[in-house]
Amino acid sequence: MTNERNFRIGVLGSGKGSNFVAVADACRAGTVPAEVALVLCDVAEAGILTRAHERQIAARFIPPGKFRTKLDEEAERAYIEALSAARVDLVVLAGFMRVLKEGFLRAFAGRTINIHPSLLPSFPGLQAWRQALEHGVKVTGCTVHFVDAGVDSGPIIGQQTVPVLDDDTPETLHQRIQAAEHQLYPRCVAALARGGVSVQGRRVVSCD
Repeated sequence: MTNERNFRIGVLGSGKGSNFVAVADACRAGTVPAEVALVLCDVAEAGILTRAHERQIAARFIPPGKFRTKLDEEAERAYIEALSAARVDLVVLAGFMRVLKEGFLRAFAGRTINIHPSLLPSFPGLQAWRQALEHGVKVTGCTVHFVDAGVDSGPIIGQQTVPVLDDDTPETLHQRIQAAEHQLYPRCVAALARGGVSVQGRRVVSCD
């Protein structure tokens, strides 16, 4: 974070935007020393665009292109150009349902983070809360991590635990994990905005 301007965040999302709301509202409240400069979305009618407009935050739909699970080359360039033009310091994935490839990750190397609904490295991939229930674990949670070329495999910034209750369903467990995400994500974004973390190999350590 510099003295000349605020630390600027770009958010990518595909859905309702609850994690975006948690981060944006924490920025507005001053608990995260940053501002959300831009929200980009690959789904034209997604709720995250509405949530951004309600908060008077710049938000755009950019068509993802011809692929189902990733951005095509033209779309990737458009996302990179939009985020670069907004001068973002950090890219925050908030339910963005496409894999980011090497071109994007080079453009924002070490500056792209994601939140995943499990205690990584356990249960990477889709529906991690359902995986946790099926495996019978007693504790799960959520993880904020840097994004790399793997699947939910980047260095871990922070984690928060959530107990698995005997009467949990996938829906009830997912709800409690989401509540934990809304606490953890702003804390981790705040630490990054303050320059309070560094990466040593695969370990992320506090610099405070």
